[in-house]
Amino acid sequence: MTQPAQSPLSPADQASSAVHAAHATGATRAASAAPNTDGIWYASYPHDVPHDIDVGQYESIPQFFDECVAKFRERVAYVSVGANLTYGELGRKATAFAAYLQSIGVQPGERVAIMLPNTFQYPVSLFGVLKAGGVVVNVNPLYTVRELAHQLKDSGATTIIVFENFAKTVEDSLPGTRIQNVIVTGLGDLLADGLNLKGRLLNFMLRHVKKMVPAYNLPQAVPLLSALATGYTRPVTPVRLAHNDIAFLQYTGGTTGVAKGAMLTHKNIIANLLQAKAWSEGQLTGEIETVLTPLPLYHIYSLTVNALIFMGLGGRNILIANPRDMKRVMMIIRHEKFTGMTAVNTLYNAFLDNEEFCKRDFSNLKLAMAGGMATQKSVAERFKAVTGKPIIEGYGLTECSPIVSMNPVDLSNMRDFEGSIGLPAPSTQVRFRKDDGSWAGIGEAGELCVKGPQVMKGYWNRPDETAKVIDDEGWLATGDIGVMDSRGFIRLIDRKKDMILVSGFNVYPNEIEDVIAAHPDVREVAAIGVPDESQGERVKVFIVKRNPSLTAEQVIAHCRKNLTGYKVPKLVEFRDELPQTNVGKILRRALRDEELAKQKAA
Repeated sequence: MTQPAQSPLSPADQASSAVHAAHATGATRAASAAPNTDGIWYASYPHDVPHDIDVGQYESIPQFFDECVAKFRERVAYVSVGANLTYGELGRKATAFAAYLQSIGVQPGERVAIMLPNTFQYPVSLFGVLKAGGVVVNVNPLYTVRELAHQLKDSGATTIIVFENFAKTVEDSLPGTRIQNVIVTGLGDLLADGLNLKGRLLNFMLRHVKKMVPAYNLPQAVPLLSALATGYTRPVTPVRLAHNDIAFLQYTGGTTGVAKGAMLTHKNIIANLLQAKAWSEGQLTGEIETVLTPLPLYHIYSLTVNALIFMGLGGRNILIANPRDMKRVMMIIRHEKFTGMTAVNTLYNAFLDNEEFCKRDFSNLKLAMAGGMATQKSVAERFKAVTGKPIIEGYGLTECSPIVSMNPVDLSNMRDFEGSIGLPAPSTQVRFRKDDGSWAGIGEAGELCVKGPQVMKGYWNRPDETAKVIDDEGWLATGDIGVMDSRGFIRLIDRKKDMILVSGFNVYPNEIEDVIAAHPDVREVAAIGVPDESQGERVKVFIVKRNPSLTAEQVIAHCRKNLTGYKVPKLVEFRDELPQTNVGKILRRALRDEELAKQKAA
């Protein structure tokens, strides 16, 4: 975002000066009259996109899955470690896994944890659990014992599927949980090539040569290959699933407190699939689309967009198990021509810093999508300069399955990056709640609130937390401050909880980060507020250098040219890396906690 030229307090600042304290009252009561923003976005819709979708097209995700398998049976669904998995084979394996789960007593509605990276095992387990009527509890494989134990206890999961590399963490997390069944798999297990010699050799290398599988003791563990062998011999008992049945417990909020399980129903997920399909189907061809999938499928963004939406297109997913190993990523995609890719800002930045990536041919690329965090203008401009394609940014959150808004997927329009998160999806209402609980009008800032069929059922076993974010009329308060223009396009200002208060003025970290990221010598940046006796808070930035000679004085001078005085950082700290989530979102909260600990110690 750019700073207005004259007023020391921008219109957005004036409109939301106390929004950080408003939610406690605003979310629990309906706002006054409907604002003049309702529905204005329809005039900006691409001509062939409907205003609403019919969520009754499918009863459940398994019904959608079975339809895709039947329609695209011979197509390749996933590529991993140089091997292919067709839709037909995926359907066969998922059905066998569902039969196995039923054979060991997993009942409809029972929670099953999946602790797997981007490999064939993930979609096989995912659709197997859903076909058995289970509820998927997605787990980050890099979780610590404490984090995993909380999620297993909170969800009440009785079964877990885990990569053997992380089996030791599961072992140490089991006390106090309800886990009865453990299914373990190795990277090479499903790389079938006749006798699967390639897979067996890969497993041997990882276990005994590279020593990447810590010793563990799980006597009840069953190998995934044995589970599938059992499943192939047993029939699946069809499970009738309803729209309101829970499909996922998708945990969120771990960086701001105790992680909560968002209850995403079959209706929620189906609605989001159909919303995305309605938005894009008239703008994409019927050709086989190949999408690069570096973001983990257990994350809601990649789960919905890559695993499910592209499945509806008969797409081919190139699975990347570890996107931070850029050398390995380049080796995987060296001979691939992908038509789509999804990533977050930090990952796009890492791609652009790779010489091989910048030299490749992007003539086949149709769609580069971003979400999960704000895309910085400097990254978007560099990406377009390298690929000739714009980054299409959208917005969503776990509680909305996740898509709320999308920019038009206009492949002929190579417009400059505008920083908008797009228009509300079909069948989605968006409003902005001001400090006093009333709804904002055009150009007025407030907390972004959403109503639609993709909004979660609530937080698992936390009615009090649910009531804090969903009001009596069904409006979900997102915690993001934003504004809508006269065309219906939404622009986010910042996260409410990340806002910095300097001498009574609101300072938004996104704006500071966007300005600093435009400096050619900066690779990554994060801005936070630190306590200050005279100003309340002052701005501190953490920077990863692109040029080792960059100084704090140069950073501050750059900011003074582009920001009003109270927004200019007072403190600059250089680091080799910044703390990030599993999908590459920079953790400002972790940096704030460090600063508070330092001040307390001092």
